[in-house]
Amino acid sequence: MDREKFGSRMGFILVSAGCAIGIGNVWKFPYMAGQYGGAIFVLIYLIFLVILGLPVMTMELAVGRASRKSAVLSYKALEKEGSKWHIHGWFCIAGCYLLMMYYTTVSGWMLSYAWKFLTGRFDTVEMGSTGDVFGGMLGNPKEMAFFMVITVVLGFAVLSFGVQKGLEKVTKVMMTGLIVLIIVLAVHSIMLPGGGEGLKFYLAPSIENVAKVGLLKAVVGAMNQAFFTLSLGIAAMEIFGSYMSKDKSILGESIVIICLDTFVALFAGLIIFPACSAYNVAPDQGPALIFMTLPELFIDMPAGRVWGTLFFVFMSFASFSTVTAVFENLVAWPMDNLGWGRKKSVILNLLFVLAASLPCVFGYNIWSDLHIIGARDVLDSEDFIVSNLLLPIGSLIYVLFCVTRYGWGFDNYLAEVNDGGGMKMSAKIRPYLVYVVPVLILVILIVGLIPNS
Repeated sequence: MDREKFGSRMGFILVSAGCAIGIGNVWKFPYMAGQYGGAIFVLIYLIFLVILGLPVMTMELAVGRASRKSAVLSYKALEKEGSKWHIHGWFCIAGCYLLMMYYTTVSGWMLSYAWKFLTGRFDTVEMGSTGDVFGGMLGNPKEMAFFMVITVVLGFAVLSFGVQKGLEKVTKVMMTGLIVLIIVLAVHSIMLPGGGEGLKFYLAPSIENVAKVGLLKAVVGAMNQAFFTLSLGIAAMEIFGSYMSKDKSILGESIVIICLDTFVALFAGLIIFPACSAYNVAPDQGPALIFMTLPELFIDMPAGRVWGTLFFVFMSFASFSTVTAVFENLVAWPMDNLGWGRKKSVILNLLFVLAASLPCVFGYNIWSDLHIIGARDVLDSEDFIVSNLLLPIGSLIYVLFCVTRYGWGFDNYLAEVNDGGGMKMSAKIRPYLVYVVPVLILVILIVGLIPNS
């Protein structure tokens, strides 16, 4: 059976960007920029996207396009006889499952808040009490499970129609909506009276702001965020390389995907920082920024119900684009490795992910005493394994596989990256990919394992 392909270049770009665009862009990036000094953090982040994120993305896509297979079989198709690189493919699949075991719950939070604003739940909430709403949601397993189930069922329903008619078609509409919403929200936020200081903090580099937290911390934080925002290392992006045409070079397409991912992250900051400034809220609130701080702003804002609804619909689109993209990896691997049909794979994966997502839902209420890794709850433990172990280790393996003679080899990788029209990668970059990129990834891995880093 011929492998499915994207119906258009735009479909590939939007789906791949949708995989990268997620909670890391619209939730984590703004609060990290707030914590690490604003504009200089943003600048360092952009530099690391280019020198670290871009090379690793080209490697995942190249492995996918050259092999036309999903995680495990892609390695088998390209590795030397007797090699064991394909073992990493199974860890990639496990990583995608583990990511969806908690990401679906957080995506459900976004849906829940969109519904709360739409139905006027926040109309009766007093200033200073938004934390009670968030706490109430976490303490209610039925509500959490309800919105998680909606996320999972909708995600797999989209994939039941296939790559072109399902994933590509829906993602085009959703990403278009996301981009329109983020522009509307950003323009509204920029025009708020008193938002100028927030814009200055976000866009005008200030040594003073960075000095408060330390330049080294800002650099490490930016490097981490630039690396993790693209979800590289667990074949989440590789699968779309396997559906990709050879009309355009991988380097050029990777740059477009990263630009779109960056556009969303930067515009999320344009929404949040002027609003924080206009309503005298500190922009370094950390994870609480989205679910406790911003609802306070919407309550106090004229037509806040409308803007709150639009904001959390945007957040839902961002998280759901990642959910559907990673679900495609879960659906594809049994089709490739076990010979399942798409419908069978969708149904069995749907049932498994629903069951596997429940521990994260219960981890905030009926299983709140359950700590898996140290003092971490279920969600934090699952996230630690994916973000601090599987992503950096997986990315390091992709790099070594693509640029060393023990794996696929640099010449084969370079030929695949440059196949098609558009920007080309120079062979002169080989020493950087062999000696520098692995060291940068090792730094991220080590820092991620240091407590309270």
